[in-house]
Formats: sequence, C-alpha cells, structure tokens
Amino acid sequence: MANEVPVDLRGCAQIVYVIDDDPSVRAALADLLASVNLEGRCYAAPAEFLAGSFPPVPSCLVLDVRVPGMNGLELHLLMRRRAMLMPVIFITGHGDIAMSVEAMKNGAIEFLAKPFRDHDLLSAIQRGLELDRRRLQDQAALQALRTRWQSLAPGEQSVARLVVDGLLNKQIATRLGLSEVAVKVRRGHAMRKLQAHSLADLVRLLAQLDSAS
Repeated sequence: MANEVPVDLRGCAQIVYVIDDDPSVRAALADLLASVNLEGRCYAAPAEFLAGSFPPVPSCLVLDVRVPGMNGLELHLLMRRRAMLMPVIFITGHGDIAMSVEAMKNGAIEFLAKPFRDHDLLSAIQRGLELDRRRLQDQAALQALRTRWQSLAPGEQSVARLVVDGLLNKQIATRLGLSEVAVKVRRGHAMRKLQAHSLADLVRLLAQLDSAS
C-alpha cells in the first residue's frame, strides 16, 4: 500500500472490520485506519469475525478473498443470508475478472487488487460508511414510523387506510357505519399521530410501511 495523503474520515463513531490472514496486512490496515481516526477491528478468519459483536454504528468490511475456512465470497453470501448488510470491500492478491464480477453482482462496493493505494481503499471505505450511515438512518426512520402507526387506535388505522384508498369521508362513514364527524375526528387523529401534513404525506407514509412489511 502506497503512502498518500489520506481521505479525511474524521467525525462520528464508525467501525471498519478487516478480515485478512496475513498479520502484516492486518497491522498495516490497522495503522492506516488509526491515521484517519477510525476504529478498526481486525480478524484472521471469518469465524472470528462472525463470533464478534456488531454495534449499530456506520460500518463496513474490508475482506480478503482468500481467507481460512470459508472464502471471502462465501462469507459475503452468508452475511446476506443473515441480513448483515454492512457494505463489503474486497481486497486480494490473487483476484481475477471472474471473482470481481461475482463479488460486484453479490453487492460488493469495490474490488481492489493488492498492492492497492491507501487513497483508493480509504475512498472505498468512505463510500461504504456513508452507505451504511444512510441505511441505519432509514432503518431508524422506519422504526419510528412503525411506532407512530402502532399508536393509532384500530378505528384510526381503518380510516387512514380507506383515505389512502381514495374514499371520501362520506364513503368511509358508510363503509364503517360511522358518522362523517366521527370519520373526520379519526382522520385528524391519524394524521396528527403519523405526522402527516397532507394526503400526499399519508399516502407516502403508508406506502413505506407496506413496502417494508
């Protein structure tokens, strides 16, 4: 790895996991990550990595293709099956075009051949951490939306669903056996609890819930 001016990754808590069976590579990568104030957690084999803990902070994995036990491509597939969604950057001294194509098809964000430039790896890590940060933000927003939805009474949920289906208050009242006033009250409560400021907001929020279910 050539010495270059590193990409600035200083800021919030974030973790870069490294799996490589070469102690000298692990040491070099640990030093590189420390130089940009990133926490690095290094492992010699996939089994060690899988046995570890994974705090819910922006993270990515730098993964050698050829590691003991399962190879890097196999680990990547296992992570996907386990819904371990942190971005993966492959590094290898023995890579070929077929390997890189397979890795990218499976969702890897970069495939770097050794020796690679520090700047190239740090740029890929920066991209991976930003992708994971957005993923975590989206997860948190979805969980908050689910909590708001669950705060609605069953009758308010029913009204909200029918509003999104395009029914007018009068039609909803007939469907549910309510007065129009009761429908308007439930609709208002649903909009307030969901923090929806318009019908378009309500449609978008319920679409988010349905697509994630």
